[in-house]
Amino acid sequence: MVLFAENITKSFGADLILDHVSLKIENKDRIGLIGVNGCGKTTLLKILCGEESYDSGEISVMNTRIGYLKQNGGIDEKNTISRELHRPFEKYNKAWERMRSIEKEIANGGISESEYAKLSSEYEKLTDFFESGDGYMSEVKIKSVMNGMGFSGMDDTLAQTLSGGEKTRLALAKLLLEEPDLLILDEPTNHLDFKTLDWLEQYLSEYKGAILVVSHDRYFLDKITTSICEIEAKKLVRYNGNYAKYVVLKQERTERMQKEYDAQTERIAKLKEYAEKNIARASTSNSAKSRLAEIDRMELVEPPAQLVKPPVFNFDFEKDPVKDVLHVESLDLYADEEETVELLKGINIDVLRGEKVAIIGENGVGKSSLLKSIQKRGKHRFGKVTWGRNVEIGYYDQQMSGIDPNNTVLDELWNRNLRSTELEIRTALGRVRLTGENVYKKTAMLSGGEKAKLAFCILMKEKANTLILDEPSNHLDIAAKEALDKALQDFKGTLIMVSHDRYLLNRVPDRILEITGHGIDEYKGGYDEYLRKKISPQRTVTTPVKTMDSARFEAERKKIKTPTLSDVPNVEKKYRSKKERAAEVKKNSEIRRLEEEISFWETELRSLEDELTLPEVSSDYREIAKRCEKMDELRAKIDENYELWMELSGETEKEI
Repeated sequence: MVLFAENITKSFGADLILDHVSLKIENKDRIGLIGVNGCGKTTLLKILCGEESYDSGEISVMNTRIGYLKQNGGIDEKNTISRELHRPFEKYNKAWERMRSIEKEIANGGISESEYAKLSSEYEKLTDFFESGDGYMSEVKIKSVMNGMGFSGMDDTLAQTLSGGEKTRLALAKLLLEEPDLLILDEPTNHLDFKTLDWLEQYLSEYKGAILVVSHDRYFLDKITTSICEIEAKKLVRYNGNYAKYVVLKQERTERMQKEYDAQTERIAKLKEYAEKNIARASTSNSAKSRLAEIDRMELVEPPAQLVKPPVFNFDFEKDPVKDVLHVESLDLYADEEETVELLKGINIDVLRGEKVAIIGENGVGKSSLLKSIQKRGKHRFGKVTWGRNVEIGYYDQQMSGIDPNNTVLDELWNRNLRSTELEIRTALGRVRLTGENVYKKTAMLSGGEKAKLAFCILMKEKANTLILDEPSNHLDIAAKEALDKALQDFKGTLIMVSHDRYLLNRVPDRILEITGHGIDEYKGGYDEYLRKKISPQRTVTTPVKTMDSARFEAERKKIKTPTLSDVPNVEKKYRSKKERAAEVKKNSEIRRLEEEISFWETELRSLEDELTLPEVSSDYREIAKRCEKMDELRAKIDENYELWMELSGETEKEI
């Protein structure tokens, strides 16, 4: 067991946040922590890390090194990226330097026997420490994490010049290199592109320690978790399995609890009704009292937690467009309104009525610019955009810049729908869970999630038959994302969206358009299908086999020469029988076999070491893990055969 928290209770003032929460974390656990915004997820993480106090309960940490990635992780911004990522290995580097220093002291001579013994003992301890930390692989690990986390070629870049998202990525990369026993991550997938996410998921799947992660990324939770812990109604409930399994188990649990609660409530009502009717009559009084006693003995079943209901999204329209909704021809894409910074040339896109198209690509490639550009109908300076008749566009801007910050929530929607009554406007807002006093808030005071719900409410009232959505699931918690997924799946109109939400991309689009540096590539189906077609089976990287013997083996072989019959004068031969001569021939044959095997295996070992520096390997944690495992096997074989070779060679020398 890595950590055990029992009956943790935490309040902020009069507000109870966590109520007798218990959590056991075993080695190799992969736990996803979820819950609505504000339920106490980050608070619980801080408590487990010792950064936040708690009112009552107990936490037991079993000699565990805990690494915690905060939402705004701290790094030394004065360092370069390379220097920052070398920091986890500083103690091993110092051990290595001291080992080299001891070697020089011994090689120079002039030391007493006691000093030699002392240095030898220190050297042995340093070697054990260095090898226990896998110090020989430090540079390979650093290179792998740098490439995987998107910092390839940025060794000398100062951390202080990075963006906020890049600093968080650097903090995560550093934490991965520290390899704590318990890795605690708070929203680690923010600011990561598809390539980096895929690498991180591979890395975490092979991680030796335990992982506790807070994330709204459902695809990520599906890929790495083996259990989901949900904070609901201030309690923690654990479900075995990944996120997809959690959805099923949560529904089953809720339905079961409701049935048990309803059955008990009905039973209690009948018992009370009987008692009320019969308590006053002498002939039935005892029977009525026994019914009341039965109620007192009952262990009351709790109803399902009364959680905040998710928003209800529903996109419909009144008018069908023509079949050919959108035709984009030879469009040049620019990053700015003045059309001075060119992103892509000659874009061609066709979208039919009812299609659901997702646009993906690396950050900065021009996805949002494309959505804005295609909304400008007619001829462009370079290219043409043609929308079909009766197409009515509804646009969701991820910045939600069209919302007036000076309006109240109620006025923002009402000003756009002047013919609606206040009741109709408040009902529409209520469907997205903007209720009560919240409708009188200035929109500038809304949280990201609340503002997104208002934007979707505006969009629903427009009743557009073609939706253009830019990162629609940003700012939403998991429950709201699930509601949005369903609404977009049910939408009968045409959808064009940009998204990094892989779970959404798996469930909604009919095809995916990927913007690359050379144009647009099309893939039929959702995200998983895109991956299957995009990523071919990884080839095994090989290097031509070298034929040279290892330097180590050659050096030792010079010290111990294995003689042959021609090396010994006939008068000195002491074979007393054919059996002894056969044994000697067999032993010499075994020595030659060992030499050949050692030479071959050490050549293979060097080939694997060379492969670790190749970009296609160093950026893929699974490929690195395969080669490191093979290298360990080869080292074990070499050591075993080398000891046998030394033994046989030594015996031969003694006999001669």
